[in-house]
Amino acid sequence: MLAGKTALVTGSTSGIGKAIALRLAADGANIVLNGFGDANEIEALRAGIEKDYKVKATYSAADLSKADAIEAMMKEAAATFGGIDILVNNAGVQFVSPIEEFPVEKWNLIIALNLSAAFHTTRLVLPHMKKQKWGRIINMGSAHAKVASPFKSAYVAAKHGISGLTKTTALEGATFGVRCNTICPGYVHTPLVDGQIADTAKARGMSEEQVKNEVILAAQPTKEFVTVEEVAALASFLCTDAAAQINGADLSIDGGWTAQ
Repeated sequence: MLAGKTALVTGSTSGIGKAIALRLAADGANIVLNGFGDANEIEALRAGIEKDYKVKATYSAADLSKADAIEAMMKEAAATFGGIDILVNNAGVQFVSPIEEFPVEKWNLIIALNLSAAFHTTRLVLPHMKKQKWGRIINMGSAHAKVASPFKSAYVAAKHGISGLTKTTALEGATFGVRCNTICPGYVHTPLVDGQIADTAKARGMSEEQVKNEVILAAQPTKEFVTVEEVAALASFLCTDAAAQINGADLSIDGGWTAQ
């Protein structure tokens, strides 16, 4: 389905990003991985993608909180593959704290990684996508791109910003065959959510089990976590011709959370 195309997935060494990278590789796309983690595990993932899916896979350790590192990553990817056809802005970080106690450096990091990085990658891929009259940009939002929760000021602000960036990108790319959408998951059981559970427990004076059952899954009417495979399947669909008229949308996959 995506043979001959190249997908760059940020934050793809674990969790949702890894699942999306694997799914797009299964669809035939070459993959540019990005993220942090154990070097041996990342190399095993990269090599496994090439072996299992018969595509080419590379890895960039670029720190996406830094614009110059993003530019270097994008130039390297373009030099290797001739350009990026599918961009998935998935990298993110979370921190939980009351606003009046929120560390300024944490605010700056979350905005840089969760929002500004998507701007930088997008501005750098659009010329290629517009020139070839085809491109897919998928921004990873959240239910928090639509609603708020206490103690997550930076994350909620960044995800609301991602929604706005998606809409603007969608309008600018509309007549060039470029489509941009936001996937808005509810709680997905990933290492990031495990961290949120621990942080929320501390912030609210609750046990982690209480947070999981009374805060996390309480928000989702299905009372189930979203799976990484479900998110990856939606990302895959957005790259198909059948999704060509889905543009500028915030697509919820949250068990009904934001329907309440």
